[in-house]
Amino acid sequence: MRQRRYRRRPSEGIIILAILCATRQLVPSRPSQNALSNSVEGVAGTVGIVGLGLLGSALCERLLEAGKTVRCFNRTREKADELIGRGAVWSDNPFAECETVVVCLYNAAIVRETLQQLSGSFRPGQCVIDATTAGPADAVELGAWLGSFGVSYLEAPIAASSDQTRQGKAIAFIGGEADVLRRAQPVLDAMVAASHHVGAWGAAARFKLVNNLILGLNRAALAEGLAFASRIGLGPAKTLDVLRQCNAYSGVMDTKGAKMVAGDYTTQAKLGQHAKDVRIILEEADRNGLTLPFSKVHLEMLERGEALGWGDLDNSAIYRVLNEAGTPVEAGTPVEEA
Repeated sequence: MRQRRYRRRPSEGIIILAILCATRQLVPSRPSQNALSNSVEGVAGTVGIVGLGLLGSALCERLLEAGKTVRCFNRTREKADELIGRGAVWSDNPFAECETVVVCLYNAAIVRETLQQLSGSFRPGQCVIDATTAGPADAVELGAWLGSFGVSYLEAPIAASSDQTRQGKAIAFIGGEADVLRRAQPVLDAMVAASHHVGAWGAAARFKLVNNLILGLNRAALAEGLAFASRIGLGPAKTLDVLRQCNAYSGVMDTKGAKMVAGDYTTQAKLGQHAKDVRIILEEADRNGLTLPFSKVHLEMLERGEALGWGDLDNSAIYRVLNEAGTPVEAGTPVEEA
């Protein structure tokens, strides 16, 4: 029996083709992995950085070493000269040229003031990674304000000194949306050894304050211990060497111990900067009905150092405050160094 062949009329082929075309228009195609990668790379390609202090400069160096094209801005342009010599490019407004901009400034008030000046170039889809140490409420407020422009926000305070950051040892605490973090991850990976997503806006600020409380008290305890050792006739260098092998050991002994013993207060992180952080810590504790007696005493010591004119020295100068200051000085009173 001969098989009958079905011959499609020309008009039927045209109808089927039309249906297929309409279907493709109505159902969006799923982006390919390459398209997703290109989207992420678009965010990560040219990176802006606003704020070239100790930590901001170190973050900029990390980006350059990772092969990123960097557009940098600072309120005082001369701070950019060395980084420009290493390959960064000055920009009067990185938001005009970059999809991702890293911000690293002294406090939240300066962040807001600076970003307001640059806001004329904000556009939807951009991302701000904020490495400034500030309060939780500051992060929530800033994130909401940037969101009104369609700009995504990640708070990313850094747990490391500028030296540790240059060495690739920094840790970032991340607060913000997981999807924004995914898109910004290539930039973060270029700057820090690890980034930990700890929650929504404000969570990273809280985590950083906890970290800085413990770190600062470890540093103060080491300074007090070495000052005590010196006064009772023990050599500070030998004491530090032995303590590193004992159950009193902390990482601060490796990062700040030698500086204390040598009296080398070349700045990696400023004593005055930590005083600012401790003030925020005490404000947050008070807001939550908690008393922090050790941190209160710690702040008194830091403010004594500021009064002696040592606020711009490295935070290891807390040892100098304990061991060399002599007569107590009322906080806020300027004192001339001999």
